[in-house]
Amino acid sequence: MFVHLGGDTVIAVRKVVAICDLEMARQAKCNEEFLRTLKDRGRVIDISEGKEKSFVVTDDGVYISQISALTLKKRAEGLFDYLDNLNDEE
Repeated sequence: MFVHLGGDTVIAVRKVVAICDLEMARQAKCNEEFLRTLKDRGRVIDISEGKEKSFVVTDDGVYISQISALTLKKRAEGLFDYLDNLNDEE
Protein backbone atom coordinates (compact mmCIF):
# COMPACT_ATOMS: atom_id res chain seq x y z
CA MET A 1 0.00 0.00 0.00
CA PHE A 2 1.10 3.54 -0.69
CA VAL A 3 0.52 6.94 0.86
CA HIS A 4 0.39 10.16 -1.17
CA LEU A 5 2.73 12.81 0.27
CA GLY A 6 1.81 15.62 -2.13
CA GLY A 7 2.62 16.61 -5.67
CA ASP A 8 3.45 13.51 -7.66
CA THR A 9 5.03 11.68 -4.73
CA VAL A 10 3.78 8.44 -3.23
CA ILE A 11 5.72 6.08 -1.01
CA ALA A 12 5.14 2.62 0.39
CA VAL A 13 3.58 2.77 3.85
CA ARG A 14 6.03 0.11 5.04
CA LYS A 15 8.90 2.60 4.48
CA VAL A 16 7.43 5.25 6.83
CA VAL A 17 9.29 5.57 10.11
CA ALA A 18 7.69 8.81 11.37
CA ILE A 19 5.36 11.61 10.31
CA CYS A 20 6.14 14.91 12.05
CA ASP A 21 4.77 18.43 12.17
CA LEU A 22 7.58 20.64 10.90
CA GLU A 23 6.79 23.70 13.01
CA MET A 24 6.65 21.66 16.22
CA ALA A 25 9.81 19.75 15.33
CA ARG A 26 11.77 22.93 14.68
CA GLN A 27 11.27 23.96 18.29
CA ALA A 28 13.83 21.34 19.33
CA LYS A 29 17.45 21.91 18.37
CA CYS A 30 18.05 18.17 17.85
CA ASN A 31 15.38 18.03 15.14
CA GLU A 32 16.89 20.99 13.30
CA GLU A 33 20.29 19.30 13.48
CA PHE A 34 18.80 16.01 12.26
CA LEU A 35 17.18 17.67 9.24
CA ARG A 36 20.26 19.77 8.47
CA THR A 37 22.53 16.69 8.60
CA LEU A 38 20.30 14.71 6.26
CA LYS A 39 20.00 17.69 3.91
CA ASP A 40 23.80 18.02 3.80
CA ARG A 41 23.98 14.33 2.88
CA GLY A 42 21.43 14.75 0.09
CA ARG A 43 18.82 12.67 1.90
CA VAL A 44 16.05 15.32 2.03
CA ILE A 45 13.51 15.59 -0.77
CA ASP A 46 11.47 18.78 -0.63
CA ILE A 47 8.11 18.34 -2.38
CA SER A 48 6.43 21.19 -0.47
CA GLU A 49 6.63 23.84 -3.21
CA GLY A 50 7.66 26.33 -0.53
CA LYS A 51 4.70 25.53 1.74
CA GLU A 52 6.42 23.28 4.30
CA LYS A 53 4.07 21.77 6.88
CA SER A 54 5.42 18.34 7.72
CA PHE A 55 8.22 15.91 7.17
CA VAL A 56 8.10 12.17 6.70
CA VAL A 57 11.05 10.09 7.81
CA THR A 58 11.55 6.93 5.78
CA ASP A 59 14.24 4.29 5.70
CA ASP A 60 15.62 6.10 2.61
CA GLY A 61 15.61 9.69 3.89
CA VAL A 62 13.19 12.53 4.63
CA TYR A 63 10.41 14.08 2.56
CA ILE A 64 9.29 17.65 3.28
CA SER A 65 5.59 17.96 2.43
CA GLN A 66 3.02 20.73 2.13
CA ILE A 67 0.38 18.39 3.55
CA SER A 68 -0.17 18.54 7.31
CA ALA A 69 1.21 15.78 9.50
CA LEU A 70 -2.31 15.04 10.75
CA THR A 71 -3.63 14.51 7.21
CA LEU A 72 -0.70 12.28 6.28
CA LYS A 73 -1.18 10.29 9.48
CA LYS A 74 -4.87 9.80 8.69
CA ARG A 75 -4.02 8.65 5.17
CA ALA A 76 -1.52 6.11 6.48
CA GLU A 77 -3.87 4.89 9.22
CA GLY A 78 -6.65 4.55 6.67
CA LEU A 79 -4.49 2.15 4.70
CA PHE A 80 -3.79 0.07 7.81
CA ASP A 81 -7.52 -0.03 8.61
CA TYR A 82 -8.16 -1.20 5.04
CA LEU A 83 -5.58 -3.98 5.40
CA ASP A 84 -7.03 -5.03 8.76
CA ASN A 85 -10.47 -5.32 7.18
CA LEU A 86 -9.08 -7.48 4.40
CA ASN A 87 -7.46 -9.79 6.94
CA ASP A 88 -10.71 -10.02 8.92
CA GLU A 89 -12.57 -11.16 5.80
CA GLU A 90 -10.17 -14.06 5.19
